[in-house]
Amino acid sequence: MAIKVHGNAISTAVMRVFACLNEKGLEYEFVPVDMRAGEHKKEPFLSLNPFGQVPAFEDGDLKLFESRAVNQYIAHAYADKGNPLICQDPKKMAIVSLWMEVEAQKYDVPAAKLVREFIIKPLLGMSTDDAIVEEQEVQLAKVLDVYEARLAQSKYLGGDSFSLADLHHLPTMNYLMGTRIKAVFDARPHVSSWCADIMGRPAWQKVVAMKNNQ
Repeated sequence: MAIKVHGNAISTAVMRVFACLNEKGLEYEFVPVDMRAGEHKKEPFLSLNPFGQVPAFEDGDLKLFESRAVNQYIAHAYADKGNPLICQDPKKMAIVSLWMEVEAQKYDVPAAKLVREFIIKPLLGMSTDDAIVEEQEVQLAKVLDVYEARLAQSKYLGGDSFSLADLHHLPTMNYLMGTRIKAVFDARPHVSSWCADIMGRPAWQKVVAMKNNQ
């Protein structure tokens, strides 16, 4: 099998790549990395990702890391497969790219910190820092206010169709929906409807099932 994803199925970044591959209907090999044993900080993994973070991605002789970059490659290289996740029209693609940047630079900053406090820290036997939660909840709410206005005008962030701009939110969103932060999403009706829509996609449900089997 040409495509390989190295990582851990509970990682938000790995889940992001799985979601893209599933949307494209592509077969791939999952190569588990034992992060508790520190395999991601040693060779041979470091030859795939010198930063020692999951995922690492291979497609034949191509080796990539950084989940969002991986997904852009998949969406372009396999544009004719499965569900389209990018636009061919330059202006429409510019809007998708804009919201992809918003996800990475605005949404993911508080969302990832909240996932760490509510999900990662308890797994590591650490206590949740209430001050960080309060601060990041405020920041997330500000971002979602902008999303609410956008989604009142457009079914999806990038336009009328589901795209990478929406997909990239799924891993952190999935985790936060199991915490009290769900109320921040639910308080905004257009955001709430959008969340239910994209989280219900079959490709994403496969990712959740895979995570739950770990």
